[in-house]
Amino acid sequence: MSVIDNLEALLAKGQDTAILRLGLGNAYMSQGDYARAVEQLHHAVTLAPGFSAAWKSYAKALGECGRDREAIAAYEAGIAAAEAKGDRQAAKEMGVFLRRLKKI
Repeated sequence: MSVIDNLEALLAKGQDTAILRLGLGNAYMSQGDYARAVEQLHHAVTLAPGFSAAWKSYAKALGECGRDREAIAAYEAGIAAAEAKGDRQAAKEMGVFLRRLKKI
């Protein structure tokens, strides 16, 4: 079984968590399936709005799908979530990606 199969099986068993959705979204991104990644990562940020790592991946997936406005909003939400937790490094990284996206 692939990583995606294993994570989908856990999800099917009712183990729906933000961490599981993040892992599944990242697995889809690693295969270049950004549309499915967006779906999974949207669930992750809905389940845990303060989860900055999920916001970062969600914004990246949105950007890869050409959904730049939504990606900008996701990076902004991710930066706010990271700053609320005192995670300066995550906020700084997302700030760099946000500035790059705004230049496009």
